[in-house]
Amino acid sequence: MSIEELSVDPGLASPPRKSPLRKLAKDPQAIITSVLLLAIIILGLLTPLIAPHDPNEAQLNGINAAPGTPGYILGADQNGRDIASRLLHSIGTSLIAGLIGASVALTIGITFGLIGGYFGRKLRSATEWVFSLIMTFPGLLLLIVLMPVTKGDYRATMLIFGVLLSPGVYRIVRNLVLGVKNELYVDAARVSGLSNLRILGRHVLFAVRGPIIVATAFLIGSAISLQSGLAFLGVGSTLVPSFGAMIADGFTNLYVDPTQFIWPSVMLGTLTASLVLLGNSLRDAFEGVKLTPVKARAAQAGRTPAKDAVQGSTTDLLSVRDLGIAYPTPSGELREVVKGVELTLQAGETLGLVGESGSGKTQTAFAILGVLPPEAVVTHGWAQLAGRNLVGLSEREFRTLRGRDIAYIPQEPMSNLDPSYTVGAQLVEGIRASAQMTRRQAKATVMELLVRVGIEHPERTFDSYPHQISGGMAQRVLIAGAVASRPKLLIADEPTTALDVTVQAEILDLIRDLQAEMGMAVLLVTHNFGVVADICDRIAVMQDGRVVESGTALELFREPQHPYTQMLLGSILDEHTVRTDQPIPVSAAISGSN
Repeated sequence: MSIEELSVDPGLASPPRKSPLRKLAKDPQAIITSVLLLAIIILGLLTPLIAPHDPNEAQLNGINAAPGTPGYILGADQNGRDIASRLLHSIGTSLIAGLIGASVALTIGITFGLIGGYFGRKLRSATEWVFSLIMTFPGLLLLIVLMPVTKGDYRATMLIFGVLLSPGVYRIVRNLVLGVKNELYVDAARVSGLSNLRILGRHVLFAVRGPIIVATAFLIGSAISLQSGLAFLGVGSTLVPSFGAMIADGFTNLYVDPTQFIWPSVMLGTLTASLVLLGNSLRDAFEGVKLTPVKARAAQAGRTPAKDAVQGSTTDLLSVRDLGIAYPTPSGELREVVKGVELTLQAGETLGLVGESGSGKTQTAFAILGVLPPEAVVTHGWAQLAGRNLVGLSEREFRTLRGRDIAYIPQEPMSNLDPSYTVGAQLVEGIRASAQMTRRQAKATVMELLVRVGIEHPERTFDSYPHQISGGMAQRVLIAGAVASRPKLLIADEPTTALDVTVQAEILDLIRDLQAEMGMAVLLVTHNFGVVADICDRIAVMQDGRVVESGTALELFREPQHPYTQMLLGSILDEHTVRTDQPIPVSAAISGSN
C-alpha cells in the first residue's frame, strides 16, 4: 500500500473535527430551547387557523372574562378582547420584528465587515468612522423621536433598529476577517485567479460563519425585546397585537385579574430566554472549531508602480531588472529587503533562486506574482512576463494573469487548502476561475489532472477533505491545480520542504515531466542545493537582497566564484568529504543536502 493510499483510507486518516451540529444534538440546553422555539414558531404560523377571535375584536360580555369561560380559553382583557387570540397574534409580531431587525443588522454588518476587514487600510478607516458614528446615536430615544416618520409601524421601526445594531456585527466580522484573510488557502485562491468577490463569499465568509450564527440568536432576541418595550410604553399603533402592549394592559388591570399580566409575560420571557440560551449553546458548540488561525502571510498585491520600466529582451519569458523592494520602519524610513535583483528566464527553462532565510528570494517571487503586502514599496526596477511589465499592475489586471500565465506552488500544501471544502471543490473552483467551462467540464478536467499527477484513486481524493490526505498527495493536488491552465511560468516556493525524501524525489520528477510536456518555465525558490542540482538548468544565488552569483548549475557547482556561494556549498558537505580547493562535485552536493 502506497503512502497516498494510506492517507485516504477512512480507517487510517486523521479523524474529522467534531461538527458543531453534533455538539448541539448532544446539548440538552440546545435541544430544549430549540423545541420551545420551534413550538412557538409553529403556533405563530398556525395563528390564522387556530385563533378563535380577531385580536382586536371587543365583546361587552367578555370584559375581564375568567380563564375557561366559553369562547375565552385564557380569558379576556378589560376591553373584552380574547387574550389567547392576542397572544397568538403577538407571536407573529415578535417574530417579524426579530427577523427584520436581525436581517438588517446582519446584511449591513456582514457586508461592510467583509469589506473593512479584507481590503486596504483607507477603506477600513472609512467604515470604522461610519459605524463609530452610528454607535453614538441614542437608540431608544432616536426610535421614539422618529415615530412620526415611521407612523407607528413597528416594521419600519425595526428597520431603523437594525441599522443601529449593525456596528456590533460589523466589528465581529471585521476582526474575524482580518485573521482569515492571512490564511494561506486564501492567498492560494487569490493566486489561482479568483476574484475578490468569490474569495469573500466562498472562503472568508464561510470561515467566519460561527460567530455570525451565534450573534444572530442574540440579535433576534434584542429586536423582539425592543419592540415589546416600545409597545409597553405605548409607542406605536395600538391595533398591532404585541406582548408589550398586552403586558401594559395587564399591568393596569393587575388587581382585577393578575393572569392577564402573567400570560404575555411568560410567553415573552420564554421566547427571549430561549433565544439567549440557544445563543449560548451555539457559542459553546462553535468554541474550539478552528475558524481563524493566523499562519504565515503571503499578502496582497503591491500598489506602488515603478516608473522606470524599460523593454526587456524579446527572447526572455521572464525578465527582472534592478528590482528593489522596501518596507517602512517604525521611524517612517524605508528599509530595502530586495536590492537591485537581476533575473532572466526563458521558456522551458528552470531557474533555481537560492539563498538562506531572509535573503529576499521569496519577496522577489511575490513581486512577480503581485502578492506583496500593502505596505511593501517597489522602489525601483521592473519585472516583465512575455514583454508585459508586472510592477504596478492593479489587482484586477493581475487576476487576468494568475492561474493562466503565472501559476504558483506554495511551500506548505496543507495550509494552502481550505479545510472547509473538499479537494475536488477547490480544484473545480480554481479551474473555472481561469477558464470558461461548466462545472461538469471542470470536474472532468480535474479528474484527468489528478490521474496525470500520479494520484491512484482520483475519485476518492476528489471527495476527500484536506485533513484526509497526506502532505505528498496535497502537494500533488496543488500541482494539478497550478498546471490546469498550462501556464507559461510556474513559480514553486520550496515545493518539497515539508515532504520526506522519497516524496520529494517523486514531486521533483513530476514537475520535471510536466515542464517537458507543457513547455513551462519554472522559477524554483529554495534553499536546498540537492533540489537545485536535480532539476535546475541555471542558478541565481541571493544574499541580503542581492543576486551575488548566477550561472548554469554545472558551472556553479564546479567553480563557485562568490564566497557566499562557496560557503553555502561547503556547508552541505558531509564529514567524509575532504575540504580542499578542488571543485565541489555535484554528487556530493546532492547527497549532502538530502
